[in-house]
Amino acid sequence: MTRTVVRRAPGKLFVVGEYAVLEAGSPAVLAAVDREVTVSVTPADDDLVIVSDLADQPVRLSRTANGFLADVGPRQVVAAVEVVAALLTEWDLPVPRVQLSIHSGLHDDGVKFGLGSSGAVTVATIGAMLAYCGVSLRAEERFRLALLATALLDARASGGDLAASTWGGWILYRAPDRTAVLDLARRKGLREALQAPWPGFEVRRLPPPRELTVAVGWTGQPASTSDKLSSGTVQNWRGSAAHREFVRRSSACVDAVADALEHGNDLLVIKEIRRARQLLAHADSQGNLGIFTHGLTALCDAAEAVGGAAKPSGAGGGDCGIALLERDPRAVNRLRNRWLTAGVVLLPIHTAESERTHAGDQ
Repeated sequence: MTRTVVRRAPGKLFVVGEYAVLEAGSPAVLAAVDREVTVSVTPADDDLVIVSDLADQPVRLSRTANGFLADVGPRQVVAAVEVVAALLTEWDLPVPRVQLSIHSGLHDDGVKFGLGSSGAVTVATIGAMLAYCGVSLRAEERFRLALLATALLDARASGGDLAASTWGGWILYRAPDRTAVLDLARRKGLREALQAPWPGFEVRRLPPPRELTVAVGWTGQPASTSDKLSSGTVQNWRGSAAHREFVRRSSACVDAVADALEHGNDLLVIKEIRRARQLLAHADSQGNLGIFTHGLTALCDAAEAVGGAAKPSGAGGGDCGIALLERDPRAVNRLRNRWLTAGVVLLPIHTAESERTHAGDQ
């Protein structure tokens, strides 16, 4: 009888703190959504077969002395498998030949919305591979593997999407120094890297807003977070005094949002989301970062016009924005109509808690 293991991981929304969270120890608040990536693992004759609803045909990879061939196939999936294989090797456990079947609920006909599909597929792949091999790790250990896999591809990535996909719900997240943890893994091995302190790293669960509706609007313009973060304009800005001031102000804003959520102060949440939009807009104008498109500006203006607050969710340049407003169907309808006029689509997406079956035991 063929054995099949299935794991799921939700996508994410950046509530507040994007860009600043790239700096080790700087906080962000994220929320998982009720759409997810599903990864199924079954035995295979080849070393690794990847079947995805985002690809036209299966991808077959073979192991080499330097790992799996990574120039073809989904890079995040290959990196996730490689880091699990490296851990199994450290434990003198066999690396199985498997087929990974991937289904993404974070896309629509292949179009992404900016809900952290790369992070979700990384978390789900690692959870599924570990479960298939009979290895049980704590949520933080699975997150650490996911961050190491991601950092091997791009050390600039904060890992906030991975944290939201691992823990679900609403969280406060602070990123570790990714270069330092990669160096730790290289020097000491993965087993040590899963247990040793990671300076700057923190994940803390937060309650959702008590009486606010979270609405997600899509601008119809996909954007690449990795391309934006690697651009020369962003890199130059990150070395400036203006950037340091932005990080300081953003961190204060994130801390205020977290405190407001913990105390059930919805009015303060609205106020701080508006402040977060202003901080991003100021940074955008100072650094010419390309965060705000016409669609994202219209999305935010519409939410404020109906008494709410809104901002880009993530790196901007397109994708989606997040709005928070009073829990009143009339307010949501007014927002939907204004977004429709502006060419913004209200997505049928809500924030959600993660289930234990998503990535493994929590």
